[in-house]
Amino acid sequence: MFSVLKNVRASHALVLGVAGCAVLTGAVWLLGQRLHGVGLLPDQGASWYYWKLPDPTVWTRLSAWTCYAAHQITFWWLIHHAQTRVRRYTGDLHRVNVVALAANFGFVLLHLLQTQLFYDGLAQDVSIFSSQGSVVLLLVVVLLMENRRRGLFLGAPAPLGRDVVAFARKYHGYLFSWAAVYTFWYHPMEATSGHLIGFFYMFLILLQGSLFLTRAHTDRWWTVTLELAVAVHGTLVAVMNAGPDGAWPMFLFGFLGVFLITQMHGLGLSRAVRWAVAACYAGALIGVQLARDDLVGALDALRIPAIEYALVGVVAVLLWLGLRAVRLARTGER
Repeated sequence: MFSVLKNVRASHALVLGVAGCAVLTGAVWLLGQRLHGVGLLPDQGASWYYWKLPDPTVWTRLSAWTCYAAHQITFWWLIHHAQTRVRRYTGDLHRVNVVALAANFGFVLLHLLQTQLFYDGLAQDVSIFSSQGSVVLLLVVVLLMENRRRGLFLGAPAPLGRDVVAFARKYHGYLFSWAAVYTFWYHPMEATSGHLIGFFYMFLILLQGSLFLTRAHTDRWWTVTLELAVAVHGTLVAVMNAGPDGAWPMFLFGFLGVFLITQMHGLGLSRAVRWAVAACYAGALIGVQLARDDLVGALDALRIPAIEYALVGVVAVLLWLGLRAVRLARTGER
């Protein structure tokens, strides 16, 4: 099987993988129908994660944390193996890509089984903000990594250190795999609309991670699609939680604002197309806020871009300090 699959074009594997992610999401929905009888505590606010058992046991906790650790260690080992043994990009799948795809598929099935038997995910023991923050950190590091290729503000690069960007590009796989695997095991595989959208997005991220060192992994249209998917996820979840009068425009136009300011400038679009996209964005934002009779609320769209760009600066400074400390320590040893 390995000898056959490793000759498959990575682009074909990507298309088949996206279809497979949709099928797996359907499996989550189907098996999730068996979870309706699980008793849960009443919702206690924004910082409360609703989908966790009222009376967890050692076994429910151990099942979630053991499976998560096995998935995480496996993924990190595969990344290390690829970086130290393969070390070249190709248009076909490497053997390690086939192993990674099979491993992630196996852990998805394991999570389905673990939810049916024990229900709880990591959410029983850690804050809901840790799961959300891990995905935000992933998006922020992508902005930092792509700074030299597409810029950070309207195509212009931010003054980030070359060694900082190089370090992020070399080791981002370990961080991204943690963000994806941790978030994946944080939630039980429930069949609510929010869970289904979220799991489909996580499946796509796991697929992307499995295609390391292939040209499909760096395809700019595919990677920007993954960045934009968070706008769809955030908007739909906001509508589901608070209805059409909720804060969904902040998520939709906030994440699309990052696309307008940064992400679309790495796609090779002409100046005319970029101006057209900007005009459509502005028209849609003003139209939505006029319909809501809250034109001043359009300023809320600035929140997410402001947070993301501020975090790019914070992450860059922290990386620079860490690299500086390591350099000074090595100099002191010599």
